[in-house]
Amino acid sequence: MVRAPLCVSPQHLCIFFLSALVSAVAAWAGPANVPAAAPEAVVAIGDVHNDFGNFVAILRRTGLTDQQNHWTGGKTTFVQVGDLLDRGPKPREVMDLMMALEKEAPQAGGRVVSLLGNHEVMNIMGDLRYVTPGNYASFADSNSEKRQKAAYLDYMKWKESHASLFAELPQPLELTEAEWMARHPAGFVEQREAFGPKGEYGEWLRGHPAVAEIDGIIFLHGGIHPDLAKTKLDAINNRIHDEIKAFDASKQYLQNENLILPFFNLQEIYSVLRAEIIVELKSRVPANAERQAKIQEFLRHEDWFSVRVDGPLWFRGYDQWSEEEGAPQASKVLEAYKATHIVVGHTVQKGGRVRPRFGNKVFLIDTGMLNSYYPGGRPSALEICGDAKFIAVYLDQQVVLLDSTGSSPPDGRPGEHPSAGDAAKGSEKVTVLPAGGICSGTTAAPQ
Repeated sequence: MVRAPLCVSPQHLCIFFLSALVSAVAAWAGPANVPAAAPEAVVAIGDVHNDFGNFVAILRRTGLTDQQNHWTGGKTTFVQVGDLLDRGPKPREVMDLMMALEKEAPQAGGRVVSLLGNHEVMNIMGDLRYVTPGNYASFADSNSEKRQKAAYLDYMKWKESHASLFAELPQPLELTEAEWMARHPAGFVEQREAFGPKGEYGEWLRGHPAVAEIDGIIFLHGGIHPDLAKTKLDAINNRIHDEIKAFDASKQYLQNENLILPFFNLQEIYSVLRAEIIVELKSRVPANAERQAKIQEFLRHEDWFSVRVDGPLWFRGYDQWSEEEGAPQASKVLEAYKATHIVVGHTVQKGGRVRPRFGNKVFLIDTGMLNSYYPGGRPSALEICGDAKFIAVYLDQQVVLLDSTGSSPPDGRPGEHPSAGDAAKGSEKVTVLPAGGICSGTTAAPQ
């Protein structure tokens, strides 16, 4: 905004300033031969699931990184909405890259916002249902076999000292050495240590928020249920962090009581604690009140905010609602936070496409990047230019979902831009997007 000058000097001086102002405005509104400053961009990427190759590809496609995986995004804000982990082959490479970009981006005036997804919290808490043998193997080293055998010996000692508890288990734990080794392959113990409170990745993940608000846009993994809209965003983050801290403290207490071992997974801990309750009920020795309270507290973990199906890391309503049902619900959430849009991952979208919903108020950006697991999936990003232009970016094309005036293209459908192949044929040049991504340059095909 240009303000008119205040005439506090002789008339000719005021006229001089007015003339200068008119000239400046004329130059500003003149021929567009001098490019205007590009709007600051926000790039959001959904669930990665250890797919390092496709993750790197979409980062380069949007101009966030170079061929050596270093930050080239300038002042762009990069948001990753959780679920870096599980299912795919390269957890450490994905996390190491995110950790590096978090350090590099601020040096160029940019920012990386890494959010917690349900799979990050699952790994923190030992819910390992989606961790593959290959994931464990990536944590193994030359001493892993020794650690594995030592852990097995610890388990056998624990088993012998808990005979009465073991007899009450609804489903017995491993009965043979071979079975135990198969369920705890090389790298298992190291993976558990790495995700602990003092582990390299565990400490890093525990420092991440679950939800972020950037320029009126809310980013998170699952979504905010309308019944939760009275809770401030900071309070949501604090509650999840408090639950993780409570989990860590309870687990440490149970280890100190020799009820569990450090490498027990979540399902094993549940089984052991339920069996312990039965043992204590059958015992004639008065129960330890503190111990029982700690056990009961841990067993209520399934009702915690961070693991509930309607919690912000697991909620799928934005995908499941019909347009008629969801539009007023989405508006309720946005009005509560005085926000304009919500961007979430978590639920894979059919056809591998970013999906706008409820009048472009909500964007679902999990497009099944790990396409070896999700047939038809593909890497993608949502680039937000300024405050009102939303563009879905794929490796071979980009699609305008919402233009700068706040409306969709004239035909009511997102407008597709030329594919990489078409762009290459037309210009006979193949280049990557410029630093800062699509917001700061014209469409270009990836190298």
